Amino acid sequence: MNNFTHQHTAHCESGVMSTLLKSHGAELNEAMVFGLASALTFVYLPIIKVSGMPLISYRIPPKHIIKNVSKMLKVRLKMQKFSNEMAGKQALDQALQNGKLVGLQTSVFWLPYFPPEMRFHFNAHNLLVYGKEQEEYLISDPVFETVQRCAVQDLQKARFAKGALAAKGLMYYFEQTPDFSQIDLSTLVRKAIRKQAKQMLAPLFFVGVKGIRTVAKSIEKLANGKKGEKYNRLYLGHIVRMQEEIGTGGAGFRYLYAYFLEQAAEICNEPKFKQASEQMTEIGDQWREFATLCVKQCRKPNAEGYDEIGAFLRGIADNEKQLWKLLTM
Repeated sequence: MNNFTHQHTAHCESGVMSTLLKSHGAELNEAMVFGLASALTFVYLPIIKVSGMPLISYRIPPKHIIKNVSKMLKVRLKMQKFSNEMAGKQALDQALQNGKLVGLQTSVFWLPYFPPEMRFHFNAHNLLVYGKEQEEYLISDPVFETVQRCAVQDLQKARFAKGALAAKGLMYYFEQTPDFSQIDLSTLVRKAIRKQAKQMLAPLFFVGVKGIRTVAKSIEKLANGKKGEKYNRLYLGHIVRMQEEIGTGGAGFRYLYAYFLEQAAEICNEPKFKQASEQMTEIGDQWREFATLCVKQCRKPNAEGYDEIGAFLRGIADNEKQLWKLLTM
């Protein structure tokens, strides 16, 4: 892959997509990819459980960054899944022989270059394969500072791991070099921001600003003690894990979007995007502080703590509502 340069990024899917685009001449960094995909969100789904706790997500579902950016830029990626593991391996090897830079969806647990303490059963980790030597694939994994190597059998396990979000060998690459010469980035950026604001201001109790308030209410209810202190600690700990450890979490995604808005201000010559970028950075700091409050309450529970955390989270919701309304104007 002649035009390939490894990138160490904050998040795997936006990082992989940025690297793919750069390898074909579109100089769009990770934050720009994340923003163009309108990838920031907040979703609270109590009917879907993660380790027995409600699903809380701070980004759009897996594969949607790839799909949204491709649609926005009007480029086509060849995306394939496989019912047969050997067919998946053969397709990857053939694409590499044809000089393609290939994106894969994998399970973190089966990637041996991850330290043992970082491995868990998460089947939506994206990486790039840029070559093969003997029985090892050459890997560009955006969460690592340098390129990696992975044995053929290990990557097979990672590609075809079972369970939630099973990838079924998903691979994707550009069949031909796209023509990016006609991209009107200013128009695309404005369109993506409007879409993002609409998502965050959706009139649904489990999405966006209203979703944040729903979680605040659920935390305040813990004060009645009906579910017991053990459950309360597990619930708050779960919120922190979903925010700070899965992907780049609530604060991390907001810092990423703040950088997108900073770039948007220059591209569109729009001062309010610069103002919004600064506000978003402050909101990211508030999400970090919220996580700290949750941890403190887990370690030293007190009856007033749940109301304090709930009130703090409602304050974040108010600030986000103000920000997103600014970006709809």
